[in-house]
Amino acid sequence: MSDWPDGWNDRSDPHGRGSGGAQPEGARVMRHVQRGQVPPPAAPVPPVHHPVPPQSQGYDDGYNTGQVYGGGGGRPPRAPRAPRVGPAPDWRRRIKVGSLTLVVVLLAVSIGTYFWADGKLKREVDLAKVIDRPEAGDGTNYLIVGSDSREGMSADDKKKLHTGSAEGKRTDSMMILHDGSNGPTLISLPRDSDVEIPSFVGSESGKTFPAQGRRVKLNAAYAEDGPELLVRTVEHNTNLRIDHYVEIGFAGFANIVDAIGGVEMDIPKAFKDKKSGADFQAGKQTLNGEQSLAFVRTRYAFAGSDLDRTKNQQKFLAALASQTATPGTILNPFKLYPTMGAGLDTLIVDKDMSLWSLGQMFFAMKGVTGGEGTSMNIPISGSNGGNLVWDKAKVAQLVEQLKNDEKVTVKGS
Repeated sequence: MSDWPDGWNDRSDPHGRGSGGAQPEGARVMRHVQRGQVPPPAAPVPPVHHPVPPQSQGYDDGYNTGQVYGGGGGRPPRAPRAPRVGPAPDWRRRIKVGSLTLVVVLLAVSIGTYFWADGKLKREVDLAKVIDRPEAGDGTNYLIVGSDSREGMSADDKKKLHTGSAEGKRTDSMMILHDGSNGPTLISLPRDSDVEIPSFVGSESGKTFPAQGRRVKLNAAYAEDGPELLVRTVEHNTNLRIDHYVEIGFAGFANIVDAIGGVEMDIPKAFKDKKSGADFQAGKQTLNGEQSLAFVRTRYAFAGSDLDRTKNQQKFLAALASQTATPGTILNPFKLYPTMGAGLDTLIVDKDMSLWSLGQMFFAMKGVTGGEGTSMNIPISGSNGGNLVWDKAKVAQLVEQLKNDEKVTVKGS
């Protein structure tokens, strides 16, 4: 009995029995093809499409998905990114454009600041009205005046600053600042100086007043006809031509000091003065606006009275200029604009004064305290009924040295 399924031994199978029969299978009968005949073409075999099973991440199914067999499964590698098309950035050009933009901005700010500050200057003094003027010498001469003007001050301000409520204005201090090639020279003119009032043309009336030989205190010239007569009187009694006039009142002086955050001073000896409100201890200290005004106005606390006061005024103004004309103030708009605004609002100058000349004046003042120049009182020979008499010989020598822009060797009082 055979173990094969039924029908596998059937000898009638024309296709052969394989190994299922007892006898070997004979040769198959093939269709006879005569020589010279071309057999008919076989029917085309349709292509067999083997469906590709879905691939899962991390599973190698053996099908070629664009990678070499045996390379493992997973995602195909990402194609490299195409290089950026276009020229490389021109950094040199960018730096040039940025630098040019910065220069334009700084220039615009500087021009704007200049016109803003220039518009604040009060050019009220006309030196063209001064007659019989001395010849000009070398260098530039500024007449700097501190007035007791209370313009713009409230009743509380006057009380706080101990200024009183007097009408009009007078001069509390007068100085000549010479700016030349041999360094700046600051010369104080005591308000009690004995001087002659010369002939002059009234600043308001235009009327000519002839000389009468009147001798008065120097501050009386200002009280009589203002800045123009003061300049005329200084030039007449010194023979030195004044190129520019600068005046500042009480309020402006105090405001400038407060705007820069105070002025550091080294006071050698303690002093008090009820009239000015001064009350200072000895040593280094920072003075605010109120204290600074009291410091420069005090005269009754000193043995030398007005002469000692002028020395303190010189010391303070030089320190103020030194601490104002610094990069920390000039380059800091939050300090520069308040300082300029505080000073320019109350500053009175001559009609020919420019901001450039004003700046030169401050830097010359700074040079005095920096050791580049000289500070002194005008030489005094004595007194005449309370008026201080100038030493004419020394004054003439001093003026000659200033006119020739020479090193000052004359000693003051």
